[in-house]
Amino acid sequence: MPVLDRQRVGEHGAPGAAVAAPAPVPRSVPETRPTRLQKHYVLLSAPALVLGALAITYVEFGGGIGDPLVKLCAVIAAPLLAVANADAVVRIWRSAWAWMPVDRGRGLFRLTWTAAGVILCAILLVATWLVITT
Repeated sequence: MPVLDRQRVGEHGAPGAAVAAPAPVPRSVPETRPTRLQKHYVLLSAPALVLGALAITYVEFGGGIGDPLVKLCAVIAAPLLAVANADAVVRIWRSAWAWMPVDRGRGLFRLTWTAAGVILCAILLVATWLVITT
């Protein structure tokens, strides 16, 4: 029995001519070169999170930014967080270029996140320097 529902119009408007559906865009692109620290990302980030929460809580309860506890937390947490974020920026950069041949829009979107990651790493370094020098 023929299909009577609406069908696509063929090229140049020829009725009944089938049109090939565009190839679906994949959900992800395989990572060909994982970074060396990828497996350790959480192990680097978790201590920085705890030390940052400790320092912020101390400041919220009336301690100063220049107090030794805050400086100690910054000295220990900042390098861990900087290394973890640098690794993440490298992964996002590689992901962006892996997406370019597949879907240029997704690749460009990831390049903007790479720029955001670089800016945030710079802010982290400046904030750490301010805490340590006060």
